[in-house]
Amino acid sequence: MPRTGVIDHIGIGVPDLVAAKQYYDELMPVLGLREWFETSPGGPFNYGPDGALGTQLFFYQAEEPGTYSRLQPGLHHLAFLVASRTVVREAHEWARARDAVILDEPREFPQYGPDCFATYWLDPHGIKLEAVCHNPDEAV
Repeated sequence: MPRTGVIDHIGIGVPDLVAAKQYYDELMPVLGLREWFETSPGGPFNYGPDGALGTQLFFYQAEEPGTYSRLQPGLHHLAFLVASRTVVREAHEWARARDAVILDEPREFPQYGPDCFATYWLDPHGIKLEAVCHNPDEAV
């Protein structure tokens, strides 16, 4: 029986698909995701969890000019559930090494649950990204 009640995929339009692909091709392995199928040059691309169980993320070339803002109606941010607090820290270091705007250093966010540990940063297009773990598996 097909699984229902979960998001199958999310599509995001970006102003520079080539730059987005380069950025996310480097980031997704850090977060435990991989590209699931090859697309034509300049075509949309996607990532998902190993085993194809879970939501996939697709990127498309935006067809109209505009500036993204998480402060306007629409997408606020993308949160990636990772296996451990170590991976949250690795994602933070990965973003910092690429001069990303860091919004929140890795830390606990008790308002989102007793074991919520996350970091937030902006991708090159201004999209807010989050690496989050809900395991108390390591000392802060």
